[in-house]
Amino acid sequence: MSFERTFRDDISIVLAGEAGQGVQTIEQILTRLFKQAGLNVFGTKEYMSRVRGGTNSTEIRVASFPIAAFVNRVDIFVPLDAKAMDHLKPRLTDKTLTVGDRENLKTEKEILNAPFSKMAAGIGGELFSNMIAAGFLAGILHIELAIVYEVIQYFFGKKSADIIEKNCTAAKQGLEFGREACAKHRIHCELKRDPEVVGQIMISGHEAVALGAAAGGCNFIASYPMSPSTGVLTFLAQHGAELGILVEQAEDEIAAMNMGLGSWYAGGRAMVTTSGGGFALMGEGLSLAGAIESPMVIHLAQRPGPATGLPTRTEQGDLELALYAGHGEFPRVLLAPGTVQDAFLCASRAFYLADKYQIPVFILTDQYVLDSFYNAEEFPSVSGEVTYFVVQTGSDYKRYRFTENGISPRGIPGFGEGIVCIDSDEHDEGGYITEDSDVRTAMVNKRLKKQNLLPEDAMAPEFFGKEGYKKLVLGWGSTFHAIREALRRKGEGDTAFLYFKQVYPLSGKVAEYMRQAKEVVCAENNATGQFAKLIRRETGLSVDRKVLKYDGLPFSVEDLVAKL
Repeated sequence: MSFERTFRDDISIVLAGEAGQGVQTIEQILTRLFKQAGLNVFGTKEYMSRVRGGTNSTEIRVASFPIAAFVNRVDIFVPLDAKAMDHLKPRLTDKTLTVGDRENLKTEKEILNAPFSKMAAGIGGELFSNMIAAGFLAGILHIELAIVYEVIQYFFGKKSADIIEKNCTAAKQGLEFGREACAKHRIHCELKRDPEVVGQIMISGHEAVALGAAAGGCNFIASYPMSPSTGVLTFLAQHGAELGILVEQAEDEIAAMNMGLGSWYAGGRAMVTTSGGGFALMGEGLSLAGAIESPMVIHLAQRPGPATGLPTRTEQGDLELALYAGHGEFPRVLLAPGTVQDAFLCASRAFYLADKYQIPVFILTDQYVLDSFYNAEEFPSVSGEVTYFVVQTGSDYKRYRFTENGISPRGIPGFGEGIVCIDSDEHDEGGYITEDSDVRTAMVNKRLKKQNLLPEDAMAPEFFGKEGYKKLVLGWGSTFHAIREALRRKGEGDTAFLYFKQVYPLSGKVAEYMRQAKEVVCAENNATGQFAKLIRRETGLSVDRKVLKYDGLPFSVEDLVAKL
């Protein structure tokens, strides 16, 4: 039985086990360990909607160059139980090196036997088998023991000296076993290290959205927990005091939205974070924001529907929900970041746009982009750059005064002499209820005028490619990294890529890019091509081909290489 393998420059490691077996703990330790060793790291997870049982997996890519996309390929597989073997079977090939405890896995398949449980028993129990596994992988990747100890101290620094010592012992035994396995079976992992990676940040989409909101001046968040948006709420709850953000877990999404509107009315800068089913309850509040011309920032983390759907999987299925939600007609903006840098940028910008135009602004993410993480350069500082659009009111103040551009000066109670009157019924310039037909028409026109201004502040799509391209690939949000890597792999040649981090309103340049191509392809994670339909509605141009995926999983690079 031969386990001889050579892995160069880009290694995909997958760990899998049932919920409660510590897959996430190994993931956190390994990703920090690899980064501190100067290796580029990307991690993403796939998990079931249950507290115990099922099968969860995490993919950790380690590379000599920056990487940030999911691949279907599995180079090294570490199953923690027998079910994990069956769950990952479609992704395993004869090139996959499977490493595990043969006794626990109860399998006759060709695996490199690693008796993690027996080794852990001599240290203090089954609890330490995960650390032995982490040490084993560190040994295979030739990472120094000193770096392993440093990471253990980072994670377990607040634990007792005995716990730290036993984890160090477990990691050392695993590392030595890994090195012995490499020598015995001629397993070679060749990766180039980059000292600059050590100083970079490791950040997830959840954290990037939360920090971007803080950078945009957010000082209040009200939400009801709902996967996959909850990470933004919990991160801000953990760091609210130092960021100056008040965090409220509301009794439901209806209350959360109304709390957010109340905050903006009083002079705060609020956000709600939710997923499709939770946002469905916010529809009336969204329409209220349209009527009273209140700023509002909504982080809508997409997952597969309808109804509960697949609550822990990913999909780009709520674009049309965000675009058409709320009764009546009123303007809005939809941002859709595809990188952690853009998640930070879009979340920060959402507050600027909401405040400037007095409209709701959506940040559309999904489970994949939120739960994925990788090493990145530090985000630019935006300290002192928050722009506020509140005015001090006079005694003659009218909240909805007619203006040439449709934007009325926004006052807040107590800041000036004026009365800040708002009402969900149709109202006149002063904010008082009216059923006058002429005033009604004027107010609708006033609100819709702002829609004509929004393209001035629209983020243009980013173009990747050469002039004279024949094929143009369109992608939005979380498809960014997979499309970029797929095109690099197949050789971009006469193919170009147009990436949208703002999906509504669209930049006026979109039609120009499309007209230059002989074939336009749109790749998105939904069943009906929602973005392709939006493009046709806005530009009158149709895409020639749609590449769609809606099984609850993200595009892999291999998927797109084959289909593009």
